[in-house]
Amino acid sequence: MKNPNHAARLGVAFVVALAVLGAQAAPPRGDVAAGRIRSESERCQECHGADGNGNGEDGKFARLAGQYPAYIAKQLQDFRSGARRHDYMMVMARSLEEADIVDIAAYYGSLPTMRGESVPADEVVARRLFAACAGCHGAQGKGNRDAAFPVIGGQDVKYLRNQLLAWRSGERRNSPGGAMNEAAKNLTDADIEMLAHYLSAM
Repeated sequence: MKNPNHAARLGVAFVVALAVLGAQAAPPRGDVAAGRIRSESERCQECHGADGNGNGEDGKFARLAGQYPAYIAKQLQDFRSGARRHDYMMVMARSLEEADIVDIAAYYGSLPTMRGESVPADEVVARRLFAACAGCHGAQGKGNRDAAFPVIGGQDVKYLRNQLLAWRSGERRNSPGGAMNEAAKNLTDADIEMLAHYLSAM
């Protein structure tokens, strides 16, 4: 990290994120079978796939396979409220009942965890960059179910790149305590490219 105070601020943001997430009530358990039906009828599968591994190659669609249901539900609620902005997803989320959100999240969370294909150009550098991420997202990028930090290992490389850029620019701001904006703000384009490939390969 080029800024010597960045690690300390990131540590504070991590503690705040844990406090915010810890204060949130756990969502109710969804119905996986109902979620499969709703994810098809509500057109989730058109973008995210029936297998949760996304459709398309432009990084627009997150892989949801094996993602923690609490995290999926939070993102849908954030799209609904406008805390996270995406024109299409905001419309889709606002058309869902609360039970639909919980069931769809349960369905995608029940699928085999996403797998990536990318290989980093410099694994040593990428591992050093990832060390700052591991506190929330785990040593293998598989997140933390209890705190609802998402699975990022195996996510689509272009989606990862796009989201890191959005966190860095402030276009996306819906992480608890602003932790992701703090984590991404000093990353260079080259850092982001390296991290995206490293994470996708996990």
